[in-house]
Amino acid sequence: MASARSHDESGPLRRTGRSIGHALHTPFTGTARGIRKATHAHGAGESGLGKLIELHAVNGAGDVMITVALASTVFFSVPTDQARGRVALYLAVTMAPFILLAPVIGPLLDRLPHGRRAAMAGSMLARAVLALTMSGAVATGGLELYPAALGVLVCSKAYGVVRSAVVPRLLPPRFSLVKANSRVTLAGLLATGVAAPIGAGLQTIGPPWPLYGACAIFVGGAVLAFTLPHKVDSAKGERKAQLVPPHGEGAVRPEPLRKNDTPRSGKKPARGKEKNGEKRPGLRSVGPSVLHGLQANASHRALSGFLIFFLAFLLREHPLAGQSAAISLGIVGVAAGVGNALGTAVGSWLRARGPEIIVASVLGLALGVAVLAAVFFSTVMVAALAAMAGFTQALSKLSLDAMIQRDVPEEVRTSAFARSETLLQMAWVAGGAVGIALPLNGVLGMSVAAGILALGAATSVRGLLGAARRGSPHPRVA
Repeated sequence: MASARSHDESGPLRRTGRSIGHALHTPFTGTARGIRKATHAHGAGESGLGKLIELHAVNGAGDVMITVALASTVFFSVPTDQARGRVALYLAVTMAPFILLAPVIGPLLDRLPHGRRAAMAGSMLARAVLALTMSGAVATGGLELYPAALGVLVCSKAYGVVRSAVVPRLLPPRFSLVKANSRVTLAGLLATGVAAPIGAGLQTIGPPWPLYGACAIFVGGAVLAFTLPHKVDSAKGERKAQLVPPHGEGAVRPEPLRKNDTPRSGKKPARGKEKNGEKRPGLRSVGPSVLHGLQANASHRALSGFLIFFLAFLLREHPLAGQSAAISLGIVGVAAGVGNALGTAVGSWLRARGPEIIVASVLGLALGVAVLAAVFFSTVMVAALAAMAGFTQALSKLSLDAMIQRDVPEEVRTSAFARSETLLQMAWVAGGAVGIALPLNGVLGMSVAAGILALGAATSVRGLLGAARRGSPHPRVA
């Protein structure tokens, strides 16, 4: 009787335990299934693009954890004047060497076409180790923090270059490159938005904790990198692209060169070698749109770097009307993030129709808002410029991707992505350096922002509109 009673009582308890376990387990498994369904939709799962989307989300989450830890140590923990000195030191120790290293990253990774998965995994593991290294110095802000931060920066940008080169090899059927890149970018933005408050919560436990979280995330990312398809490591049909074109080549758009083809001019290029009758093309030889698009995007990246550093100090010293410094920074950050996400979504919706017109239009739009922010400097205009900068940068970059897809032959396209991304990162560094050096005057800062965009418009808009009027002789954008 006692045994039977015990069995009867254990039955409901066991069922209740299973029900509670199922209730706790379902939200996580359901969320995971929903994420997997979204990232693997429309053939992305079969092509391998879905796994790259997930990997980029992991990368974004890890990077923002490190950003939270560094911002709390270098920026928020000391008075404004001391913070400017620390950030200037951070720029000098990390960004200046990166300017020298950045031109090497693309060519170096070009030499590793068979090891792209390993390169991405290596960048993840290196950042995991560096995050642990920084965890001991983050509380004190000692000088040993900065070399580790430089290492994180270099590894992050190296990952970005390899990821840009990988995307063309994972395109699903009937997918344009702009659509694929928009999905990858949106995944990174969403992961950053989720991980940032988690990192802030870990920061309240202790300064090293966001770095511990970053370490765990990057270790998971290293494992995920090796789940990408083997075709990521294939270099079949690829050749290196020259970002600086051979002297004397015209800015024309010939058909992609094939074996035994010769240049129309009959002249041999001053740079670049021919092997088995093949000519290695430079970017200008396949169309001026790419170079003018790169010039326009460089101005957007420089503006982004400038606004990040300038507004960080300006709003800390002079918060938006009626708001604290932290809330002011939050408003501008959210505005920029929303603008970036909206630009990415619009870029995917437009499907890269008329990319030259899009790049020229958004550059003019950003310039107009920057001029208004300088003339009518106010809380609303600062937030509007931040949102517009995020929107136009995202849309302009997606349009540049579309031009590279259309105008650059497949055998050099991955190299072209690597070289262009490296130059854009250098533009961001230059803009950031201007932002940290500029006096904290709002009207002056917005005027400099307008000047950066005006320089980009002067060098690129005429060429973009001319290329759009001539049209592309061989469009390949869906």
